[in-house]
Amino acid sequence: MMQGNDSRRYVVIGGGLAGLASAVWLAEAGKQVTLLERRARLGGRTQAMRVGEVDDLADNGQHVVASGYSNLFRYLKSVGTDHYLHYPHCGTLRWPGGRAVIMHTKGLRALPTLMGAHPDASPGERLRAARATMRLGWQALFQPADLADLSTDQWLRRVGMPAKAREALWDWLALGIAAEPVERGSAKVFADVMATGLRGGMKKRRGSTIGYPTVDLDTLYITGAQRVFEERGVDVRHRAVARRILLEDGRVKGVLLADGSEIAADAVVCAVPNSSVRGLLDDLPEHAEIYAAADKLGHTPIVSTNLYLDRPLSTKAAMEAIIGGRGVIDEVFDRQRMHLRPPNGTWLYCLTTSGAYEQIHRSNDEIIAEQMDLIRRYYPEAVEAKLVHAHVVKMPRATFSQVVGTAGLRPEQRTSVPGLVLAGDWTRTDWSATMESAAQSAAKAVDLLLELPPKY
Repeated sequence: MMQGNDSRRYVVIGGGLAGLASAVWLAEAGKQVTLLERRARLGGRTQAMRVGEVDDLADNGQHVVASGYSNLFRYLKSVGTDHYLHYPHCGTLRWPGGRAVIMHTKGLRALPTLMGAHPDASPGERLRAARATMRLGWQALFQPADLADLSTDQWLRRVGMPAKAREALWDWLALGIAAEPVERGSAKVFADVMATGLRGGMKKRRGSTIGYPTVDLDTLYITGAQRVFEERGVDVRHRAVARRILLEDGRVKGVLLADGSEIAADAVVCAVPNSSVRGLLDDLPEHAEIYAAADKLGHTPIVSTNLYLDRPLSTKAAMEAIIGGRGVIDEVFDRQRMHLRPPNGTWLYCLTTSGAYEQIHRSNDEIIAEQMDLIRRYYPEAVEAKLVHAHVVKMPRATFSQVVGTAGLRPEQRTSVPGLVLAGDWTRTDWSATMESAAQSAAKAVDLLLELPPKY
């Protein structure tokens, strides 16, 4: 591993989390780094935004963070924001009419959750759920040959998971992991994430749990990185649209920009989403295969709605899963609890809909009306609540798709050109489309570049 006197010029394309982490870690290693971002700001698909009507800072979507996200923790430690994460002992499952069940996530009290924390489940149903959960865990670690051909729904049926346990936990959990309804989501994707969590838990001798940031996403992911860039001399260029990575004789030569200019480079991290990679790798011998995989992976929509109400709701936890109803499973995040946010006359509740194939095509007014109707059916206080303001964020290409048939498509970070590596949550990692996947891909990409021989 070469550091210190390395005169190579490193270029990172893309200012999302994978690009930020790559640039931070290369800079930490003493490298000369240029970061290219096509937009006027960093952060990619994760950012905070000022809502002027209520003078508040909202996020473009709420993030949850699993305790097994080791690469993400490394990044947050590098940028000095790892202390902005909180891991509660429980969350809430909520049914129409306001009935709520506490979902414990730590210690022995988490066992009933895995057995299907449905308030109406009989002892027999809980026992069957426990057996099915053990089968899921075993098959995640020792996967059947046909798992990649199954949807998560088919897999849950095959292991005999009872309907009430699925309603209370497993369908909701699978949707959160794959951002796809269980009828579409790949069983292998779900199994791979389960296996990663189980192996990590066994290695560390503690189970995985879910937490959340206590600050806005800019503060968590971006502000600290900008400080590192200033301290380490990283050249950050906004509105720099990369068109092609230039190669010559099997080596990186530079990056061609949309304005016709070239940036000289000896090594490049291509850290763009799968929907943006086409054209950048045209000089790479295997570009057709990578483009085909990127196209087949496609994209999945997510819609986030920030509702500012004139009164509080009876939330029991910062994160609440909305179960049942129309079959649409949403998350409600209580921003007051998460960020210790003073209400100042409005209470902010953030709703997230994953796999929002129908919702993404509706108007903002239709989405707001639908979400207000949703919370009125789940929270008694919302019936009389007045909507002070609403803020809708549509992300048609929020993540790459993780449906049946996509499990083996994700490309490696390594390419046939040693000085050109890929990064991004859609490249091959131990996780699904998560911030941890983005950070892990960056760690792998940077390691490959740091292993380049001195004379390369």
